[in-house]
Amino acid sequence: MGIEILGINAMGLESGNAENCAGRTIPWLQETIDHPCWTPWAATWRGVIILDRENQRAGLFNLTPHDLGSEANYDMLRAMIL
Repeated sequence: MGIEILGINAMGLESGNAENCAGRTIPWLQETIDHPCWTPWAATWRGVIILDRENQRAGLFNLTPHDLGSEANYDMLRAMIL
């Protein structure tokens, strides 16, 4: 099974969707009342949520304190994903 990457957006922040998606190819999931994702996955702003094969949260890596310009941070996130 391959690795899939997508972005998620919390309810109430829909107005920025067009800007967030412009020029990007990563799929974008908009949370709705009928399809919640932000709260069940305990998402955070700039958080990378790693899910297992059953879509259960297996890890969290926040990009705010862990800039991927740092080789150590990049390697840490890569190891978590793999």
